[in-house]
Amino acid sequence: MGTLRHYEDRGLLKPEYIDKETGYRYYGVRQLEVLNTIRYLRVLDFPLSQIADFLGNRDISVIEEKLEKQKKIIAEKQRELEVISRKIDHRLQMLRDAANSTLNEIQIMEVPTIRIHRIQDSLKLNSYLDLEYAIRKLDENQKEPLIFLGKVGVGISKEKLDHSEFDRYDQVFLILDDEDNYQGETELLPARTCAAVRFRGSHREAPKYYRQLSDYISKNGYKITGPSQEITLIDDGLTSDSEKFVTEIRIPVKK
Repeated sequence: MGTLRHYEDRGLLKPEYIDKETGYRYYGVRQLEVLNTIRYLRVLDFPLSQIADFLGNRDISVIEEKLEKQKKIIAEKQRELEVISRKIDHRLQMLRDAANSTLNEIQIMEVPTIRIHRIQDSLKLNSYLDLEYAIRKLDENQKEPLIFLGKVGVGISKEKLDHSEFDRYDQVFLILDDEDNYQGETELLPARTCAAVRFRGSHREAPKYYRQLSDYISKNGYKITGPSQEITLIDDGLTSDSEKFVTEIRIPVKK
């Protein structure tokens, strides 16, 4: 009965008769037909305002037009849900990969092509809060909300890496999934060979691992070819337990 009263309050369904003494509402065949129409359109996700508009102007051409319009709306919602589903898959893959990381072991790995948006900026990171300004800059003028978890990184220039300067970063970047519609300049980083390491901790612990990478690169006859990429894959945004933080550093190299 609550639903019927709600429809009545919205002007969609009026009872056939209201008993003045008891206030009891009686509904006839005409009201049941209208109720069936309302229920049918609600199943199709029509808002009550559009249902009211149709009930005030019932016609085959009108309902055909509204059904065609609703079909387009549903198709767009399906597209949006597919994008969300792919984003969830990416995050699940990232989380599972990070959680099962081999730690403190330098590896030479092939990194596939990725799309990024980059901000050239000099910054020193003492905590994840120091990235707040950069994240706000990355999020400027975006029509769609962006997912930043595990996608924002920092880098040190090749020149500083060559001179073993590991205490200050030169850039902040955002890794973009294929389905991300980013409003701003983006670039494709081509597939490359990297010396990489993952460790338990965040950016504050990174200098130690940059020194290890630098020594490894030098001892094994590699040369640095570009800026590093450093991303905290699991951080305070995902867990309150700092013992579970995982950060990865990649430095592009060649023989």
